[in-house]
Amino acid sequence: MSALPVTLLTGFLGSGKSTLLDRLLGRPEMADMAVLINEFGEVGLDHLLVRAVSGETVILDSGCLCCSMHGEMLTALRDLFFQRVKGEVPEFERVMIETTGLADPAPIIHTLMADPLLAGRYRLDGIVATIDGLVGERTLDEHEEAVKQAALADRLVVTKTDLAEPASLAALEDRLRHLNPAAPILRAVMGDIDPDRILASGLFDGSGKIPDVERWLRTEAVAARDHHHHHHHHDHDHQTHRHDRRIDSFVIIRDRPLSWPALAFALETLTAAHGEAILRIKGIVDVGATGPVAVHAVQHVFHQPVPLAAWPDDDHRSRIVFITRDLPRAIVESQFDAILEADNPA
Repeated sequence: MSALPVTLLTGFLGSGKSTLLDRLLGRPEMADMAVLINEFGEVGLDHLLVRAVSGETVILDSGCLCCSMHGEMLTALRDLFFQRVKGEVPEFERVMIETTGLADPAPIIHTLMADPLLAGRYRLDGIVATIDGLVGERTLDEHEEAVKQAALADRLVVTKTDLAEPASLAALEDRLRHLNPAAPILRAVMGDIDPDRILASGLFDGSGKIPDVERWLRTEAVAARDHHHHHHHHDHDHQTHRHDRRIDSFVIIRDRPLSWPALAFALETLTAAHGEAILRIKGIVDVGATGPVAVHAVQHVFHQPVPLAAWPDDDHRSRIVFITRDLPRAIVESQFDAILEADNPA
């Protein structure tokens, strides 16, 4: 049985998560999805409810399964999986988790990646963050949680775009593009968005195709942002916001094959040394004759490395994206190279 893809839906209070989720639940192609939310009351599900399966599980008229977490995501995911195995609930094929507006998404990602039972049954497929098109800039200025949500995301969905002034919307999207250059920016009005644009945004492709790693990494966008940031910093001084300046993203590229033991040790050492300052690592690396390997970490928790059957494109260099907070690129790169060079003294 292949692991079930999990999409994490995050975003600050009032940014439109529940509206987006409500619209998704009404789509017929989402009938094979299970949804975990913090409280049923946060989503207007009354028109969708049909019957209760258990105390905290309901089947919606769309066919979706919906559960309340009550803060116990680990237990909810375990119970839901075993209900599926025993035939007590419909055989859902994907899961969406909606966080609270003040939630740091990192602990949830840790749970998915680190728990042995969950890691074998679920796989993180992507992180989607909603940003309020009307008050998004003010929210980012005032709440560091909102900045971290946006920085960690694989997809950024700007909501209420029909109500926002074009100039302020453009400024918000420019800020988001600078904060998280690897994440495509999408727009949604009243939560209406094509599910294909926000689902299957992570590394893994359950259809058996070669994963679109370059789309997942978008290293060209990160490299362009990093180059512009370091060589034209004065142009952005007036756009640098107090929370944003704590976040940095950059890509380390190496032409030669890397020793897997040395690389693993380097990444583990960096995360151990810098704790929560390294928000996310994702990359594709050349480890020699065995072929490319995809790596993915959130803070100090690593996903199992994924050997790829083939390179996704003609670029066979090792490319690793780092998203950091209060940790300069120079420190990361110098320590990274020092460990690799110690393993390859020649």
